Amino acid sequence: MTRSSFAARALGLLSLTLCPILPSPALASPDPAPALRAETCSVEGLMDSIRRGLGSKSEAYKKYLRTLLRESAVTLPDAELRAAFERETDPVMLEHLAAALVARTEREADSDALGVVAKRILEERDPALRVASLRALRRTSAIENTGDLYERLVRDASPEVRQEAATNLIEDNLHVYSGHHGPAADLAVSAAAASSDPKVASRILDSISTEHISAESADRIKSLLRSDDAAVRAAAANALGGVPAEQMAGARETLLAMYRDERDSGVRKMLLQSIAQLGFAAAIPDLQRLRGMDPALTPEVDAWIRALGMGLQEWSLLLREKQRLQQAP
Repeated sequence: MTRSSFAARALGLLSLTLCPILPSPALASPDPAPALRAETCSVEGLMDSIRRGLGSKSEAYKKYLRTLLRESAVTLPDAELRAAFERETDPVMLEHLAAALVARTEREADSDALGVVAKRILEERDPALRVASLRALRRTSAIENTGDLYERLVRDASPEVRQEAATNLIEDNLHVYSGHHGPAADLAVSAAAASSDPKVASRILDSISTEHISAESADRIKSLLRSDDAAVRAAAANALGGVPAEQMAGARETLLAMYRDERDSGVRKMLLQSIAQLGFAAAIPDLQRLRGMDPALTPEVDAWIRALGMGLQEWSLLLREKQRLQQAP
């Protein structure tokens, strides 16, 4: 058993056997340890203790309380937990209750609990409460288990909600799936394509790995190359540079054709980068043909040609070498 799994199990046992005993918020102070106080072993009692404890100056103590509620989720009465979540109006407490419900689904104690959180997010009128509940879905399986939730949230009336949804999609792809799960990346691409907010769409596309996306997702990204927003076009070009091998040829042709008509210098720079990423040394002839189309970018093209000519086979090394060449006197 790993240290993390042991700790989680220990906290679960603590919530089951010692739920009535919660230390005072003064526990983290340098003063002598205070006496333990008895509490009612119920959702209401636990929430009252957490509500008081969140006023503590100790971040460690507040983290302990948040963890205790999440670890207690499986053993707490389901009806009480849902009722507490549905009536809560304080964003901080709502996030903790939402996290407890999500934990019930993540630990296979209640397959519907995550849906309860998603339902409130969609029906809640207060953007601050939508954001709080959304935060509880971060780094969980929610991206694959909430239907079109994220496609709807990236069109939310609140910019804060839209950005929070983007953050969840990015962090889930990075930390839950390590960029290696095609369906999760496809859902993120779908959300970016559905978004009416250029900042959200470009942020998602610039931040997720596209190395395992489907052909349909690649087509969605290509459609975003026609966006009126230059940042979205640049992000879409960036995303196409990392597509799976079977989609590279089509992506390369699309980017080459786009370069001829694109007028934004920043977008053109990203097109050059993705063309280089898709072809490595094989991209040199393409870059040579593009060299005279925009005199202002001739040094950029030349730097790519020199870097690609070194025969490096790892993208991070190639990118670093290209940057070094540009910075050299």
